[in-house]
Amino acid sequence: MIRRAAPQDADQIAETFSRSLAMLTFLPPLHTEEEHRQFITEMVPIDHEVWVAEEDGRVVGLAAVGDRKLGHLYVHPDYQNRGIGSQLLDQVKALLPDGFTLWTFPNNEGACRFYERHGLHVSARGDGSGNEEGLPDVQYEWSPEEGLAK
Repeated sequence: MIRRAAPQDADQIAETFSRSLAMLTFLPPLHTEEEHRQFITEMVPIDHEVWVAEEDGRVVGLAAVGDRKLGHLYVHPDYQNRGIGSQLLDQVKALLPDGFTLWTFPNNEGACRFYERHGLHVSARGDGSGNEEGLPDVQYEWSPEEGLAK
């Protein structure tokens, strides 16, 4: 089930986010787990609408949707490859029917394949100077016209 996040979801959202980030071994360790928890539960909701995927009463995925952007999409590692990310991305497309962008890292090859498989295309590349990790990044874009062409 995909639904809007509620305040009582904060701990499970933080766990999903932290566990997902831990799988991205190419990222430099810039923050503590507590800082990650505070970021996703306190900072992100300031300018993003947070949606969650719930399975058996447990938050197993999240999507943070901003103004014409997908800020974050994570699925708990124990629940990946079950279609949860696809369901969250479909929700984002429904919420932002005029299109949106997102940033990820080329080193996150699974995410890049996922977005491309779902009709997003590369619209910009960065050299790492625009993110705190200092790593090359890539912007993807989705527009409804691309969805119709599939």
